[in-house]
Amino acid sequence: MGHLDHAALGWLTPVLSYVMACIGAALGLRCTVRALGATGRSRRNWLITAASAIGTGIWTMHFVAMLGFSVSGTDIRYDVPLTIVSLLVAMIVVCAGVFAVGYSKDRGRALFLGGLTTGLGVASMHYLGMAAVRLHGDVKYDPALVGLSVLIAVVAATAALWAALNIKSPVAVTVASLIMGAAVSSMHYTGMFSVSVRVSPSDAALPGATAMQFIFPLAVGLGSYLFLTSAFVALSPTSGEREASVSAQRPVESAAR
Repeated sequence: MGHLDHAALGWLTPVLSYVMACIGAALGLRCTVRALGATGRSRRNWLITAASAIGTGIWTMHFVAMLGFSVSGTDIRYDVPLTIVSLLVAMIVVCAGVFAVGYSKDRGRALFLGGLTTGLGVASMHYLGMAAVRLHGDVKYDPALVGLSVLIAVVAATAALWAALNIKSPVAVTVASLIMGAAVSSMHYTGMFSVSVRVSPSDAALPGATAMQFIFPLAVGLGSYLFLTSAFVALSPTSGEREASVSAQRPVESAAR
């Protein structure tokens, strides 16, 4: 059995991955709050931004954490197409859950279906990402811990969607984001602790790319997207601010006439 290290770079990868999960959650919640106060095309655009932020945050969290994953006795490579598929899965399923909450009139039913769909999608993203791992040996999973990680993903997704519906103030969103980041990180490491590897030493070259060749640049790019989108959302006026601006302009226009 190969010795697994989930933090080969020390606390850097767990802390940084948690930060990315929190940023994605906070941005997604703020965008969803904006969406629920908008109509038409504006609502759709805010929901798409929310889904992309949450999906990007979750995926980036997973693979930043994977930068610290190592197995003694073998190198590790990643299948590039399958890794990209895991990102698309994260985006699509989160989008489905967010749109269910954003447009459904029956909020309770939407919350249940959206949380279940999104949670299963997040878990699928995680295990697709693990399926992209290439090493000299066989990877096995503890079914009980896999089931627990999926349950955590569903609960975390449902809590995120509930927060999007019920939490409005920036302080409450910040607190909810910290909790959601912890939940997503817990799901990841629960899934990772279910892994065991039986190493088969070999000098053969492994297919795929190393984490630093592929995942690190992509994670940096997606992380930059989150930061830039956060700045855009922070500077974009809310519906209340726009209404106040319009109301302030009306007396001026009336006086000019």
